[in-house]
Amino acid sequence: MDEVIHLPPHLRMRLCHALDAGLLTVPYSVSGLQSVLGIREGAEEVVSELGRLETSGVSGKGVAELIRAVERATNRMPKPDVVWSGPEVKGLHARDTRRVYEQLLGSAKRSVWVSSYAFFDGPRAFDVLARRMDDTPGLSVMLLLNIQRKRGDITKSAALVRKFADRFWATDWPGSSRPTVFYDPRALDEDGPGGVLHAKAVVADEETLFVTSANLTEAALDRNIEVGLLMRDHALAATLSRHFQGLIDCGLLHPLPFT
Repeated sequence: MDEVIHLPPHLRMRLCHALDAGLLTVPYSVSGLQSVLGIREGAEEVVSELGRLETSGVSGKGVAELIRAVERATNRMPKPDVVWSGPEVKGLHARDTRRVYEQLLGSAKRSVWVSSYAFFDGPRAFDVLARRMDDTPGLSVMLLLNIQRKRGDITKSAALVRKFADRFWATDWPGSSRPTVFYDPRALDEDGPGGVLHAKAVVADEETLFVTSANLTEAALDRNIEVGLLMRDHALAATLSRHFQGLIDCGLLHPLPFT
């Protein structure tokens, strides 16, 4: 029923009414469908599909019931919000990346996963999350961050991790409660990165998932053109958080030292 289902919702409902009321009957015709739906393009494909369904034993009323069943199932499915950073486009509504980040991090009750390839100005980048941790005893916070080896730097990996950890806990993390932080050790391979932690995502309470191109930087949150999807779906959110946990359990992500 692809051609029928791909009709705009108001046309699908008009088609249902026409089939139920007998305004559109066998043999289905292009002119009849155009008259009922008021369309020109795509009518031949829809008529062909209705004919195939009739040949398979699905009556017009049966097609109408199938369309309504699809509508009911679709309406129950979570609908994602598109989230943007950057210049606003007049006349177009869009969720704002910084607001979505702050709403998710500032309202979590049980758990938060945050993955970001880069962050700048740690006290500002992590301010909302740190305050939420301090105000919400028992909130589990897992940060997945990339530790970058600069080109030509031959410092041992352990020393780079220690330097990152010392700076992170001393200057970047603004709260009294501490999250658990993990990094991808492959990014520190001395012969060049074997891989980096490049994912940008938030999972809050295993109920809400935000996947975005934006890092935790002022430019990405406010100025760059970045796009992401916000989804309120327990199964999808849990799938991502469990994948992250699986990477940790398998030893592919390493914990950042606390001191």
